[in-house]
Amino acid sequence: MTTTPLEGLGIMTALGVAMIGALFSSDAWNNVTFIAGEIKEPQRNIPLGLFIGTGLVTIIYILANIAYLMLLPVKGDPSAVDAMGKGIMFAQNDRVGTAALFTVFGNTSQYIMAALIMISTFGCNNGLILAGSRLFQSMAANDLFFSKAKELNSYGVPAKALIMQAIWASVLCLSGSYGDLLDYATFASLIFYIVTITGLFVLRKKEPDTPRPYKAFGYPIIPILYILLAGFICIDLLFFKTFNTGMGVLMILLGIPVYYLFNRKKAE
Repeated sequence: MTTTPLEGLGIMTALGVAMIGALFSSDAWNNVTFIAGEIKEPQRNIPLGLFIGTGLVTIIYILANIAYLMLLPVKGDPSAVDAMGKGIMFAQNDRVGTAALFTVFGNTSQYIMAALIMISTFGCNNGLILAGSRLFQSMAANDLFFSKAKELNSYGVPAKALIMQAIWASVLCLSGSYGDLLDYATFASLIFYIVTITGLFVLRKKEPDTPRPYKAFGYPIIPILYILLAGFICIDLLFFKTFNTGMGVLMILLGIPVYYLFNRKKAE
């Protein structure tokens, strides 16, 4: 076995590709903004919730990685028979968390991790599904989506928007493997985040007197850093995972004619 040391741009490139999983796992941080119309004092509670929520998750992630480093050696042997021998570098199927649990609970670790993943997944899906349908509902209320999506059932739930969302999610699930979806969904999200944050600068220039109940944290340094880093990751992915990120670009481009179609109907 031979290893090649990474330096400079090589390290940045590797980190950009490796960040996909971590970025996707944190991607739902902004979903609370979808239900701003149903939150009391949104100008105060949404920024506070975003700051506290992302802060707590970041701390938990850091502590989890410290635990991995405490329980497993970084380097290992790919031919080793146990998790300790393989280390973090050669953890089976890249499941470092399961390998770390193995050092404590032995063979039952895989079942414990499976149960924890199921709990986490169902909890995440619950929030994503309910928040996502509200996005469709708001778009429909502004005549930018199918009008049926804005209808509420007797329980005040946008049931038809939920059905539309379920159909689209099913199409995506059947369109490729989990890894493929991970790549182009994360790439598409990063593109929209870059556009959204760039909008901060545009709006402050075009509408300097518009009331702003809350300010962007660390403006303008942190927004600029985010745009640069996210842009680098997008370029990185386009170069090394061209097909999957190309699918992300295609999804974005498909939305352009749909937007103009609904916008045209709105103007009529």
